[in-house]
Amino acid sequence: MTAPATSELKTIHIARLNSTAADFSAQLKALLAFESAQDDAIDRAVVQILSAVKQQGDAAVLAATKQFDRLEAATVAGLEISQQEMEHALQQLPPERRAALEAAAARVRSYHEIQKRECGSAGFSYTEADGTILGQKVTPLDRVGIYVPGGKAAYPSSVLMNAIPAKVAGVAEIIMVVPTPDGIKNQLVLAAAKIAGVDRIFTIGGAQAVAALAYGTETIPAVDKIVGPGNAYVAAAKRRVFGTVGIDMIAGPSEILIICDGSTDPDWIAMDLFSQAEHDELAQSILLCPDPVYLDLVQQSIERLIATMPRQDIIRTSLTDRGALIQVKDLQEACTIANAIAPEHLEISTKNPGYWAGKIRHAGAVFLGQFSSEALGDYCAGPNHVLPTSRTARFSSPLGVYDFQKRSSVLHVSKAGAQTLGKIAAELAYGEGLQAHARSAELRLNPTNG
Repeated sequence: MTAPATSELKTIHIARLNSTAADFSAQLKALLAFESAQDDAIDRAVVQILSAVKQQGDAAVLAATKQFDRLEAATVAGLEISQQEMEHALQQLPPERRAALEAAAARVRSYHEIQKRECGSAGFSYTEADGTILGQKVTPLDRVGIYVPGGKAAYPSSVLMNAIPAKVAGVAEIIMVVPTPDGIKNQLVLAAAKIAGVDRIFTIGGAQAVAALAYGTETIPAVDKIVGPGNAYVAAAKRRVFGTVGIDMIAGPSEILIICDGSTDPDWIAMDLFSQAEHDELAQSILLCPDPVYLDLVQQSIERLIATMPRQDIIRTSLTDRGALIQVKDLQEACTIANAIAPEHLEISTKNPGYWAGKIRHAGAVFLGQFSSEALGDYCAGPNHVLPTSRTARFSSPLGVYDFQKRSSVLHVSKAGAQTLGKIAAELAYGEGLQAHARSAELRLNPTNG
């Protein structure tokens, strides 16, 4: 490849690291460091909002919505969007935009229907020789709350990714909340809600929306689980209400890690790095490659293409503060580093990507081959784009049908089974000093009735 001239380009000071450097581990640790400690002022404000909504219900929701979103209503019912309004938003979309939204929804639905079938959603049971039946029953949650960012942001894809798996799981009712500062509603978001099967929408946001979903008010019913991204106040509120309701996760800044052997057009890789960097200044974009010449080419692509990006200031800050081009010894080492990073999105843009994917243990989503851009996963490929960040892919998974279900153990012990299990249970109960447990089991040994 021939490197383009860069004499007139403004350099982006993206970090260049080398895995052979003596202090590489320290450099990588510093690069990945992210201060996620909760801001005390935000937490105090959230505590007050949660308490007010819990005690005052609708009145507190109306007051907070007026204060933070500059939106007044006489009642919370006046902040609800009807099914007719959702349908109208869908009907008013340009044909191409509606077709894209419906195609994305169909792919997301199809993927999660297969996921439901393949991930044990039917439960199971088995019968032991003495007639005892043991198993597991899988049931959907009754009601789920979905938080969708509003204001300057508009994320119809977030609506699809959160609502569709809930519907596929069998959730009976989905309550969506979305802030509409100054009363400005995003029609694409409302159309996505209609396509995804959202049952009710309230135009509220922030900690007050989380509180209303968690505790319930006179108008907004309490839910069993809250999912969806939001700002620092939403994240703090979700932390606080966890236990009263379930939550999906506390999401950090978006991340992409790319493993490349140098065979992919460097412009493609530069744009893939941009695709995460444009989210916000704290997003992280990292490239691992054993070829230093190719890293130079990607650097030059970055410097040439940045001027074409409407969000170039955000991209520049993100790449400068948290991005890196890292030279590794080989692709094997790249996989080792990738597992240590446990990224939200991992692209393996190499020849024979399936081989290298077999060496990956920790990643939210893995994109194989040069045509599998992360952007396709964000919108329409089918798998969920709600993914673990900040190294939590070491122990957590993408949002899925399983997040909207719960499992109950089922025990139907036979008379014969009670004779065997009762003796075992009683012995262990006495060992723990729990005599009532022991006697409960012993009373069923050699019964004269039953």
